Amino acid sequence: MSLAEYAPLAEVVRSGFVESVHFGSAVALSAGGEVAVARGPVHAPVLPRSSAKPFQALACLLAGAHLQGPALAIAAGSHTGEDFHVRLVAEILGDAGLGFGDLRCPPDWPEDEAARQSLVRAGLGPSRERMNCSGKHAAMLAAAVAAGAPTAGYLDPGHFVQERVRSVVEDLSGEKAAHVAVDGCGAPLFGISLTGLARAVRAMAVSAPGTPPRAVADAMRAHPEYVGGTGHVNTRLMRALPGAVVKGGAEGVLVVALASGEAAAVKAIDGGPRATTAVALAALRAAGADVSAAAEFTTVPVLGGGVPVGEISAVF
Repeated sequence: MSLAEYAPLAEVVRSGFVESVHFGSAVALSAGGEVAVARGPVHAPVLPRSSAKPFQALACLLAGAHLQGPALAIAAGSHTGEDFHVRLVAEILGDAGLGFGDLRCPPDWPEDEAARQSLVRAGLGPSRERMNCSGKHAAMLAAAVAAGAPTAGYLDPGHFVQERVRSVVEDLSGEKAAHVAVDGCGAPLFGISLTGLARAVRAMAVSAPGTPPRAVADAMRAHPEYVGGTGHVNTRLMRALPGAVVKGGAEGVLVVALASGEAAAVKAIDGGPRATTAVALAALRAAGADVSAAAEFTTVPVLGGGVPVGEISAVF
């Protein structure tokens, strides 16, 4: 993919001067599911990173994992490593007869600053359970146990759970995986187009009540603190837009699907996430969605001397 094909998505303005520009791709679907906004190569494959977690959670549910409420939300989330997150991960593993030692995600510090400082004061270091993907990994292990599949090698692309994940991704997106990669947590990652990513999340958000896809979406909506955490932008945006399903991923990926049917997916080609929420909201607004309740997220302040001197905003 040539860099020239990517479109300007957001500008960073400091004291009236355009200091930086974020390029990438953005797509928004109308309430009926048609492409209403397209900037950049939206039909080219992207790696959805953690924006794929709702699909992975759905695959675990379909495989037989006993997940509901907060447990299903954390399976679809990137938690910030707070104590209440770790307790829930322990419960999911414990119900499957497993423990933290069975997790194969890498040890990491919690994203939450207070939790990190607490660990430092206690003389503790990074751990697998504090890693933002441990909820997903616990769900995958629970799914393996429920299906009678081995827990060893649960991250192998050929493992029963990962094959189920691929099937869910391809079914919801309407696309065959264009590339298979290894995510930062070690799990397989299936590349699809940005349009396919928006289509897949939208399908979950508007699926019929009582269905497994709707169960995942509703768990995320009801328990956004397990999708992100205290102060996390995904959590805050879901609270500002009741009924929204929001999931960010590394390297500048974000998906937002509204209960009214509109959905957006964003990929910042520089990998930076600071403008993706503002861009997604602008794309949704251009597609006809009412996102006025999330006005505070449509710009990001640029500081000088600790006070706002400009802003980051979408250039739609």
